Amino acid sequence: MNTYGRCFRVQIYGESHGKGVGVIIDGIPAGISISIQDFFDDLSKRKPNQFGTTPRVETDTPIFLSGIYNNFTTGAPVNIFFENKNIDSKMYSSFKIHPRPGHADFTATIKYKGYNDIRGGGHFSGRVTLGLIAAGVIAKKILSSVSITSEIDRIGDLNKQDFEKRLDSYILEIKQKGDSLGGIITTKIKNFPVGIGEPFFNSIESCISSIIFSIPGIKGIEFGAGFEGTKLLGSQFNDCIINSKGVTRTNNSGGINGGISNGNEIFFKVAVKPTSSILKKQHTFNFDTDKIEDLKIDGRHDTAFILRVPVIIECATAIALADLYLQNIIFNFNGGE
Repeated sequence: MNTYGRCFRVQIYGESHGKGVGVIIDGIPAGISISIQDFFDDLSKRKPNQFGTTPRVETDTPIFLSGIYNNFTTGAPVNIFFENKNIDSKMYSSFKIHPRPGHADFTATIKYKGYNDIRGGGHFSGRVTLGLIAAGVIAKKILSSVSITSEIDRIGDLNKQDFEKRLDSYILEIKQKGDSLGGIITTKIKNFPVGIGEPFFNSIESCISSIIFSIPGIKGIEFGAGFEGTKLLGSQFNDCIINSKGVTRTNNSGGINGGISNGNEIFFKVAVKPTSSILKKQHTFNFDTDKIEDLKIDGRHDTAFILRVPVIIECATAIALADLYLQNIIFNFNGGE
């Protein structure tokens, strides 16, 4: 299924080399100001405009198909579409019989009995995350006082403090080897209201994690002190409350207790795997010959697609939080006098 959310419902659609990709968003309150210019900043951050990213460049201009009139949301579902124009599909036809390691070529072909669109990865492509960006821009408007920021902490074995000195040369070194890089991204959320989230299946952690794992290439997530926190004693891990607003002396829980926001900064880290498409030859099974054979992947690919992921995480996080925020409003309204 391609739908996320209860009140702020997001459905992504499209394929990498089809006519385009897009998103349908239901549950947006009427009267929110929306213009094409609102999307350009976040869309530009997702574009391959850094060294180490794919040379495929699209205009990525949002086309409003419904739900926006005179630059305001109408209360009807919003449909935003992005055209695909810069397409080169000739290399992809063989990947159903000789699937690429790390990709969904094999699993998608089995699941959809060979009817899946394999060009450019089809519906499994990172290009489909444009829908998350578009929905996230609107979600941020609903969360107007909330700040969500993501930044790369590590790429491969290169730490953040070394980025300015070595990043381009490091990426060039890996690219010349025909290989790729992954890394770690940290996200921080400030000014999110206290008391939002549910104890179990609709906790802040579970809602954020669910949508973050919808981003291609995400392989892990940890909140607060995360796995390192397991080395602490309970007396060291516990966040002592120091005032009536819930501010704590430490923040090992990452701003969440019992699945509910506690008023402190919410923060989490995600692990992004290395780009699956690499130029280096790989030895992998060919279903046509029934043998393990060399596979050489040509084409336009990111050496370090992690460079384009922070803004996607920001927007996906905004979607999850906007959905929880609207649920909280509706619950309190229905439960009030």
